[in-house]
Amino acid sequence: MTLDVSLEPAAALLTRLSALRDRVAALVAHRSADDPTAGDPLRGLYLSEEAVRHLLHPQPEPAELPSLADGFTDPLAALATRLRLTPLDTTLLLVALAPDLDRTFEQLYGYLNDDVGRRRATVGLTLDLCGAPAHLAAARARFHPTAPLTALGLLTVEEPERPFLSRSLRVPDRVLAHLLGDETPDAALTGHLREPSHGDEPADAEFVRRVAARISAGPLFAFLRERREGEGLGCATAALRLAGRASLHYTGPEERIPELLREARLSGRAILVDSDQPGPLVRALGVDTAADVTVLVTSARPYDPQWCDHRDPLVLDVPSRRAAALDAWAAVLPGDPGFDLAATVAPYHLGGERLTRAARAAQDLAAFDGTPLTAAHLRLGARQQSASGLEQHARRIRPAVDWHDLVLPDRPLTELRELALRARHRDRVLGDWRLSAGGGRGRGVLGLFAGESGTGKTLSAEVVAAELGLDLYVVQLSSVVDKYVGETEKNLERIFTEADRTDAVLLFDEADAVFGKRSEVKDAHDRYANLESAYLLQRLEAFDGIALLTTNLRANIDEAFTRRLDLVIDFPFPDEEQRLALWRHGLAHVPSDEDVALRPLAAEFELAGGSIRSAVVTAAYLAAGRGEAVGAADLLEGARREYRKAGRLVPGTWG
Repeated sequence: MTLDVSLEPAAALLTRLSALRDRVAALVAHRSADDPTAGDPLRGLYLSEEAVRHLLHPQPEPAELPSLADGFTDPLAALATRLRLTPLDTTLLLVALAPDLDRTFEQLYGYLNDDVGRRRATVGLTLDLCGAPAHLAAARARFHPTAPLTALGLLTVEEPERPFLSRSLRVPDRVLAHLLGDETPDAALTGHLREPSHGDEPADAEFVRRVAARISAGPLFAFLRERREGEGLGCATAALRLAGRASLHYTGPEERIPELLREARLSGRAILVDSDQPGPLVRALGVDTAADVTVLVTSARPYDPQWCDHRDPLVLDVPSRRAAALDAWAAVLPGDPGFDLAATVAPYHLGGERLTRAARAAQDLAAFDGTPLTAAHLRLGARQQSASGLEQHARRIRPAVDWHDLVLPDRPLTELRELALRARHRDRVLGDWRLSAGGGRGRGVLGLFAGESGTGKTLSAEVVAAELGLDLYVVQLSSVVDKYVGETEKNLERIFTEADRTDAVLLFDEADAVFGKRSEVKDAHDRYANLESAYLLQRLEAFDGIALLTTNLRANIDEAFTRRLDLVIDFPFPDEEQRLALWRHGLAHVPSDEDVALRPLAAEFELAGGSIRSAVVTAAYLAAGRGEAVGAADLLEGARREYRKAGRLVPGTWG
């Protein structure tokens, strides 16, 4: 069995150890002359002077090791040059790692430490071998936590309970492996490093060129803010590729940042971090010791100066272009999909790996159905990748309806279709065509549904979500409002924070709870109630998603808010013809008598769509209990119960 490894690094280090062995011999001779116990066989416990002389005898090098004369490089010298270590630091490091390279140094260090059990170099012994007086502050400072060797993770000073000069020195295994030519990443980073990915193609080649030029000029610490997921990763990887720099794509916690920085220094690679919670990582990476490593952090969250105590990154906004996202979808789908790809993927802001996984899931679904890939498959695959923590704050509805389930007058129906149209093309109109309202306004779509209870507001929101291929999350604002000052804003911020990273439609039910008309401030309660309204108004304006609000009385909504809405859709109480259509729609899939007269029910019972549906459900249960089809008496009883539930008098015509 042979090992296919390079012997060049080992040859260089063994050559250095030969020189170190001469220093050890000199120190042994010096101590033997000055120490009256030098001839004592108990010195160093059981290591005699004869044994020491034997260990110091020049060790023959294996014949297969190449010599440095053959033009091989010295890895320790290369590391010292790259990390700007002084000659003293380089020698200190060599003394500390000697026992890990040559086992004879274990016994020699034990002899010099007067304790054969202490087989590593101590601070005092290392200074002696380097010829540095132990009482000099400058020499002792080379082992301080902020000194290069320890700060860069190349040397560990152990046993803090011992006197300073008696503390042992250890070189981490990863550093030793690197010096021997092994570039396997640190075991502490296992599971936290990904293979370099190209991500989405960058939207702006000039932006990528400028970032690459800055990387080439020297170490860069930058925060790339992206509007669409994957854009920051695509720009960062493209810039590193253009600059000729390899990278470590890190996805782990902040606790492993020291090992990550050391790995980047040893390998000479840049660090790339893509996170939706970048704060702790930016803080850990922003320390002064990261000044020699190129670090690129990408996130959809805005940069917060509180993340860094001293060194702020270069904060850049990644240019966004809708065409780039469409190209990314087209690149991961085979051939011509056979449907309008742009309209299908417009509501989604997936990118990078999640986009690829969504496309793969869609193809798997199509293969399972035994059909070509359809828009429905692609939407379902994308929705699976859009799951989020919103379910902790809102009720999730997976739409199972379409436009045929809506029974509305022409005007609100037309406005609902326009709302879906705005949601689908908002990136093009507000982004590419630069028609954003400005003032920090996001690219979201805001709509208000006003009408009495049961007129179809929630159902309409579900239909719009189904049209866009998104899930609907219903937020009960009455449960969000808190009596304690500031808690309402915190609850809302949690919702928007999750919504910002999720492709979904937000439905704020009972919007009157927060968006009521702001009143004159007469007490502290009025003041804080107005602050809640102002906060939610500003947060919605900056929202990039789709947010719908419902109210039973439009007059209760503050005019300052309605002016900022994209659409206000009124849901009128159904007239007789609409009620008749609602009765027929409710019975569409229910077995019923052919001679059931629905016109009298629609004429006499003034019920909204929700109440009519409840009446049909009551009638269906009555008929199912008898094992018969739904009859006129069942529907009449259902309508009467809805009147009684509302506390209304049942029309006399019906007895």
